[in-house]
Amino acid sequence: MFGYVKPDNPYLYMKDDTLYRALYCGVCKSIGKNCGQRARFGLTYDIACFSALVHNLAGEDVEIKKSRCIAHAVVPRPMAKRDRLTDICAHINVALAYYKIKDDIADGDGGRVKILFFRKGKKRTDKKYPEISRIIEDRYGRLSALEKEKCPSVDMVSEPFSDMMVELSRFALGDKKTESTDKLFYFLGKWIYLIDALDDYEKDVKGKKYNPLYYSYGELPTVKELLEKHGKDLSFAFSDIFAGLKQAIGGCEFAFNHDLIDNIMIRGIPATTLKILKNGVKDER
Repeated sequence: MFGYVKPDNPYLYMKDDTLYRALYCGVCKSIGKNCGQRARFGLTYDIACFSALVHNLAGEDVEIKKSRCIAHAVVPRPMAKRDRLTDICAHINVALAYYKIKDDIADGDGGRVKILFFRKGKKRTDKKYPEISRIIEDRYGRLSALEKEKCPSVDMVSEPFSDMMVELSRFALGDKKTESTDKLFYFLGKWIYLIDALDDYEKDVKGKKYNPLYYSYGELPTVKELLEKHGKDLSFAFSDIFAGLKQAIGGCEFAFNHDLIDNIMIRGIPATTLKILKNGVKDER
């Protein structure tokens, strides 16, 4: 993943901040145990959200206790204990990091040394959870093909990433998956792909790399011009995602309190979108 899925901290309850940080640390420790210590460098905020979602939707409670690690060796902090879903999240994170770097290498962005950090972890994922590797490899392959064709449709090119999130959630949730959980992860995947495209817009344009927003909205050179000419269209695209996430959450059956999930999905995602839009305009001034 890419690290965009975060809470809106000013509106985050202390109990939920503790849970979020504990889930983040829990996946980190699980990565070290399952995939090797170097693979922990690929940890993102997104996977903490994924962990919160699948634990709550599957009805598998998180056990938290104070513990130490390499990064927090002196003062112990709350960490989620390893369990089935945390291990799955760890392997998903490592496999996603591996294929993201592999994609960057194909785009000429470097990463040949960086990918070595994840090669052993990726092999362990192939062995323990071959379905995770199959899902990610297949969807990244489809995505790469569309990007090479310079696909001019935002909806079409974001589909493989959205489908990947759905399939990974189904794998984690098992018989707890529903149409509403599919919808939730579908829109989450679409948002991650598009917000990354928006964040990298001018870098991609200058580097002459594929960006779905560039080819979908008239090949404009800057975010400022993109917003001036197609701001309403872009706003509608993101608003549709926000509405889809909100509706999906309303249809999901959560086993526990879901204040953290509401904060991330209903407040955090729109706040991050607005921040990146403002940064794009500010950089152009």
